[in-house]
Amino acid sequence: MFDIVKRSRRLREKSNIRALVRETQLHVDDFVYPIFVTHGEHIKEEIPSMPGIFHYSIDMLHEEIEEIAKLNIKAILIFGIPEKKDELGTSAYDEDGIVQQAVRHIKKLNKELYIITDVCLCQYTSHGHCGIIEVESVLNDPSVELIARTALSHARAGADMVAPSDMMDGRVQAIRILLDKEGYSNIPIMSYSAKFASSFYGPFREAAHSAPQFGDRKSYQMDYCNANEAIREMELDIEEGADIIMVKPALSYLDILRQGKDQFNVPMAAYNVSGEYAMIKAASKMGWINEKQIITEVLTSIKRAGADIIITYFAKDIVKWLKE
Repeated sequence: MFDIVKRSRRLREKSNIRALVRETQLHVDDFVYPIFVTHGEHIKEEIPSMPGIFHYSIDMLHEEIEEIAKLNIKAILIFGIPEKKDELGTSAYDEDGIVQQAVRHIKKLNKELYIITDVCLCQYTSHGHCGIIEVESVLNDPSVELIARTALSHARAGADMVAPSDMMDGRVQAIRILLDKEGYSNIPIMSYSAKFASSFYGPFREAAHSAPQFGDRKSYQMDYCNANEAIREMELDIEEGADIIMVKPALSYLDILRQGKDQFNVPMAAYNVSGEYAMIKAASKMGWINEKQIITEVLTSIKRAGADIIITYFAKDIVKWLKE
């Protein structure tokens, strides 16, 4: 008799066997690419805190959409920067608003590209909050009514999916009821179900011009200390009719993503947010990391944790590398 040494390294010895037994692999179909659209003409302006990411006027979208199609990226997520803001965020649900215009234009450029629209009021309100304000408090139910109207206007413009990101109670149900009533029962809802009040959103708020003008969003976005509450939020959104549930941000919340994946039999999305993007870009610029290796590792970790869909500003980069 002799003791057998357990040699796990046998399956790590050569690259071919490592590839054969690899449990998690990235694929182009995993990714959704966010795009920022703005009013005006001939605008393609790089966002300072997000190198490689731009504001586009609608007339400048054609090259971006063309590149996305060539890379075989199947879906985009549109964020709009309005021309005017007011207390009620009326530009968000204007039938001729910036997102609505962009959706119609992109569908003319490429009818096969799957368009998801961010549904929120924050970048459209003068105060920068995700709903109607009364004495510096965000009113839930009146805000939900406007959020549902925004989702409907996106569907009417031709959006393939709507993604409410406001974290108001009951907004998924309100959107589902209104879409169904108006003949858009085929439009799925991807809900930002576990959206945490995170410091990782800073660059995005610069990009979307959506920083709150007073206070913060902790009364409606989630406390990052809470995991059980995140699971309850996911369950509620599923009950209200969400087709896909999202965790945002991704990297500091992989445990939440894993718990959601294990508990619910629905597709899971994760948003690899602006702060996560900016940190990698900054460290890469300083020469402290290998950008390609870090990005690949980060996105693999998100998929390994349970994401079926990864929303990331790195989508074009990673798809190019996957082709190599």
